[in-house]
Amino acid sequence: MSSSEKEQLISKANSMRWKLGENFHDSLIESIYINAKRIADSSVKYPGHSKAAEFEDKIDRIITSKLFGFPVMFALLALVFWITIQGANVPSAYIAVFLVDYLHPLLKNFTLSIGFPAWLSGVLFDGAYLSLAWVVSVMLPPMAIFFPMFTLLEDLGYLPRVAFNMDSLYRRAGAHGKQALTMSMGFGCNAAGVIAARIIDSPRERLIAIITNNFSLCNGRWPTQILIATIFIGGAVSPHLAGIVSAGAVVTVAVMGVGFSLLTSLLLSKTVLKGQATSFSLELPPYRPPQIGQILYKSLIDRTIFVLWRAVIFAAPAGMVIWLVSNIDVNGISIASHFVNWSNPFGLLIGLNGVILLAYIIAIPANEIVIPTVLMLTVLTTGMTEVGAGAGVMFQLDSNATGELLQAGGWTLTTGICLMLFSLLHNPCSTTIYTIYKETNSIKWTVIATLLPVLMGILICFAVAAVLRGYGIS
Repeated sequence: MSSSEKEQLISKANSMRWKLGENFHDSLIESIYINAKRIADSSVKYPGHSKAAEFEDKIDRIITSKLFGFPVMFALLALVFWITIQGANVPSAYIAVFLVDYLHPLLKNFTLSIGFPAWLSGVLFDGAYLSLAWVVSVMLPPMAIFFPMFTLLEDLGYLPRVAFNMDSLYRRAGAHGKQALTMSMGFGCNAAGVIAARIIDSPRERLIAIITNNFSLCNGRWPTQILIATIFIGGAVSPHLAGIVSAGAVVTVAVMGVGFSLLTSLLLSKTVLKGQATSFSLELPPYRPPQIGQILYKSLIDRTIFVLWRAVIFAAPAGMVIWLVSNIDVNGISIASHFVNWSNPFGLLIGLNGVILLAYIIAIPANEIVIPTVLMLTVLTTGMTEVGAGAGVMFQLDSNATGELLQAGGWTLTTGICLMLFSLLHNPCSTTIYTIYKETNSIKWTVIATLLPVLMGILICFAVAAVLRGYGIS
């Protein structure tokens, strides 16, 4: 067969493939499974297992149904966040009292008394140590509560049901159904979600999954969402509703991330990555009784300690950088203040401020250090430099005291809402950016995957800030 005849044959095959319709593969696979089940039911008996199987089928008919699947998913997420928000506040305050209000001045005064230079003591204790203390105070309690509950749902076999519910939405967006699985992985770590895209055979659909994975809130962004929602969203309502409303706000942002993932997938599949979505079969695992020891180990060691250690590694040098840029003067003004003053007009335009913009630049290595960076910059750029001396109450990191600190830095309800949105829609961390490059082997797609969420974040925050101000909400 000549090359021209081969090209004609391939062209005709492609043309006939499109005429079959988008649901042909799904219908074919569904018919295969229906026939297989019919044959198995007629020839295989399960002594003593039928009642358990029937009970699981009843549960699945509820949590994977079109009517109840998504409401159940939202309700479970809201419950997890509500328990996290209600349970994390008091431990955060106690840890902060010990690490920041008690141990920080003790260490600093001791080093000064033995002859440490003031600048070295500042770098080590007002910079590195204080950043580490805030990372532990802000992140440890919510992670120690959130991750065990999330791991429990995973161990029970519920997360594959979430992927099953999301499958049809991703296929309608022109993406692969397995992208729902990579999205779920992204809720733990975006770099892991990018690597998980290898399960998608189609290069086009794998690329869509990689580009859009950053819309899943990773480990490092959950504490930011929970803390800001508690302070600004929960603080805007009566105390007995604060926990529920805060949890609802975090769920809303997480769901918005899924929505942006679907919208971006649709736009990519209709433009630069146009093509037909391929099908796949997803087998739901049986429900399993929770293995408490395994859940605690996986959630507290593999997730909480791992994420906290990663944050600590990046927090120490970031704290030093923050202290240096806040204490090295150029023309009588610190480098940090120069940047904050220069970027403030743009930050305010999109509902943020210069401190937040600088914090996100410093926190590119790890999302986990955004809030500690914001707190340190707020302290240093508002003149509250004598930590533990007269202002110590400001650093007892329960939501009330942290809210007072941020409000002293000019934060408003609009700032809190826009920060939650920008936390969802901003560039991936450096680890994820590097992983995207390794998986795509393309600078172009790495740049697109990095800058696309930033552009979307700027536009969304600008629109939301304009609407809120239009309604008189500062």
